[in-house]
Amino acid sequence: MSRKVFVAGVGMIPFAKPGASAPYPDMAAAATRAALDDARMPYTAVEQAYAGYVYGDSTAGQRALYDVGMSGIPIVNVNNNCSTGSTALFLARQAVAAGAAECVLALGFEQMAPGALAVKFPDRPSPFERFDEATAALVGMPDVPLALRYFGGAGMAHMRKYGTKMETFAKIRAKASRHAARNPLALLRKEVSVDDVMASPVMIPGAMTRLMACPPTCGAAAAVLVAESFADRHGLAKAVWIAAQAMTTDTPSTFDTHDMMRVVGYDMAQAAARQVYEAAGIGPADVDVVELHDCFAQNELITYEALGLCAEGEAERFVDAGDNTYGGRVVTNPSGGLLSKGHPLGATGLAQCYELTHQLRGSADARQVDGARIALQHNLGLGGACVTTLYRAA
Repeated sequence: MSRKVFVAGVGMIPFAKPGASAPYPDMAAAATRAALDDARMPYTAVEQAYAGYVYGDSTAGQRALYDVGMSGIPIVNVNNNCSTGSTALFLARQAVAAGAAECVLALGFEQMAPGALAVKFPDRPSPFERFDEATAALVGMPDVPLALRYFGGAGMAHMRKYGTKMETFAKIRAKASRHAARNPLALLRKEVSVDDVMASPVMIPGAMTRLMACPPTCGAAAAVLVAESFADRHGLAKAVWIAAQAMTTDTPSTFDTHDMMRVVGYDMAQAAARQVYEAAGIGPADVDVVELHDCFAQNELITYEALGLCAEGEAERFVDAGDNTYGGRVVTNPSGGLLSKGHPLGATGLAQCYELTHQLRGSADARQVDGARIALQHNLGLGGACVTTLYRAA
């Protein structure tokens, strides 16, 4: 029997460029304290903690949380590539829902280096071997950084299959900048136009410019999850709860279909979305606001279709109609998303949780989506894992 799980508190710090942030323990502790203050709870009430990060040594989670308190609780370090933050959230929710604990902390942080992502352990097999082989066959361009080849290749696949124009990706990036201009915690708050995006340096001819890619980012975010009985005993607010959640990993279709959209997680996202819709008893048309994994503008576009926000092949029309922003069908990435808010890998999923919790509370200030009652979160990590979470306003 699964217990109802509430988001009692969320915390996040302003995201920063590499070299401009505080060290990871300071960032993580600040986000944790903010989440605890938001929940109006002491750290001593936390029974378990899941700490997510990608670039860091073992037990960095302990190093970060010991600055908040040393209470002897279990602290589990989590690494699931770019879906790390949501994986920590997934584990924390499971612990509460299953009755293993009543109050659990999910924390994500990242202290990144400048430049494109790169392999850190070249002396052993890479977890991306099969992804690289598929991308080499489908895309080529071995001199282009791997993440650009992956998602640029997915964008090119959509362009070939449906006639999608490169300018459509630029429209997504411009939309992200307009949203981020309202977010004081975002890294990039300057609005850019479609022309600005198209005129930025070319990364993949005919498919991607630099502004279509998210920047390397440092930051931290956290959430406190509690059981309903715990919230009642301690007089905590029960404004937002997790109605459904799913994690999926790759299936043979990732490689067997010879489709770059599937190499970068389309099928994982589609399966996870279907699971949460079924579990919550709703459909994508019921969702008011979405935070999705727009590491590249290309991935935001194909994810519209994977999540069922529009039909397959209809993403360009969805963008052109303004259905992805305020006044449209569903507001996507009101925070500015990874493209403008930034993408500190371990923190990203919990930053999405932060945004959607405030949207459902009605406390998102200038970013508020009017009447938001149902929110969907999508967080993707290649290698691979996808986590979707459906939140409801209580």
